[in-house]
Amino acid sequence: MPPLPAQLTHAQAPAWLTAAERAVAQAPAGATLTLDAAALRTFDSSALAALLAVRRAVVARGLAWRIEGLPPRLRTLAAVYGVQALLPG
Repeated sequence: MPPLPAQLTHAQAPAWLTAAERAVAQAPAGATLTLDAAALRTFDSSALAALLAVRRAVVARGLAWRIEGLPPRLRTLAAVYGVQALLPG
C-alpha cells in the first residue's frame, strides 16, 4: 500500500487513490494491508474520501487493513463526519 504523502488534498487525492486501489487489487487473498500515514501533514476532506474509498476496495476483496500514524486532526475530521469507526488503527 502506498504511504500517504505529506500533502493529500483535492489535487493529489486522485493519483494517490489510483495507486492505493491498485495495491489493494494486487494484494494476496487474506492479506492485511498497512497504510502508513505518518508523513501526512496537509490535507482536506479529499483525504478522508480517499481513505473511505480504499476501505471499500479492501472490504470488497475480503481483506483486512490498518492505518498507522493517522494525524489526530484527520481523526477529528472523521469524527465530525461520523466515520471514525471506519478507519482502523
